[in-house]
Amino acid sequence: MTSMGNVWDRTAEFLSDNLGTILPLALIAIFVPATISANLSELQRTAAPGTAMLLGLGVFVLALATFWGQLSITALAIDPALGRQAAGVATRRYPAALLVMIVLLLAVLVLIIPVAVILAASGVALTGMESGTMPEIPATAALWIALYLFLLLPLVLWLVARLAVVLPAIVGDRLALRAIPRSWSLTRGVALKIVGVIILYAVVSIVANLAATTAFGAIMFLVAGRGEDGLSLATVLTTIVGGAVSTGFTVLAAAFAAKLYVALLARKEAFAAQ
Repeated sequence: MTSMGNVWDRTAEFLSDNLGTILPLALIAIFVPATISANLSELQRTAAPGTAMLLGLGVFVLALATFWGQLSITALAIDPALGRQAAGVATRRYPAALLVMIVLLLAVLVLIIPVAVILAASGVALTGMESGTMPEIPATAALWIALYLFLLLPLVLWLVARLAVVLPAIVGDRLALRAIPRSWSLTRGVALKIVGVIILYAVVSIVANLAATTAFGAIMFLVAGRGEDGLSLATVLTTIVGGAVSTGFTVLAAAFAAKLYVALLARKEAFAAQ
């Protein structure tokens, strides 16, 4: 049996033993893009349409850089002996990982189609969302959407658990789309345990991010004030603190998924040897 406690111990041991290699990767590829992206998003709120589109493109490019950082941490967690060569492994596996993420994103969009159908059937003009304007949703439509999302949540959690080691499989097994069935096979029998970890991670990370952005941000706005254009010293300092917190949780999630992959792989090999 695969123990989540043992996986966590291996994750903590990896983070402490390889801190010197992890910090530069996390700083350059995760913290810096996340902080800049948060400030660009802040500017995007009050920018003209053309400028907002360019800022949105910048946010997208920075997200791609962060994704590369996650792959680097994943490669290092799977094989700590790689050291700085983990960045090279991440670069080589990046196209395959991006392809898989696009496929999974399309699958998510399929799950959201019923929401669009409900809105359209209720006469809600979806075209208004393109300009950033939130249309008024009738109470009946809102109730059906809430019911659908409530029923969808357990399914999504289960699917996320079954696909929890897709990225490690892409890196470790050098797979592309076949990483999806590979993850499905490896997580068989431990999905509920992984769901528990996902819920715990979500609660702790949300609380930590709220504390960093909301509480710290409120104090900064009281001390330094809020800029007229939506970006001020308080905003920048808040995004830096929020970026540091989100970077820590991003590294933790990538390392845990990699160590989970290693543990599940060892379990599979042990079963095959019996």
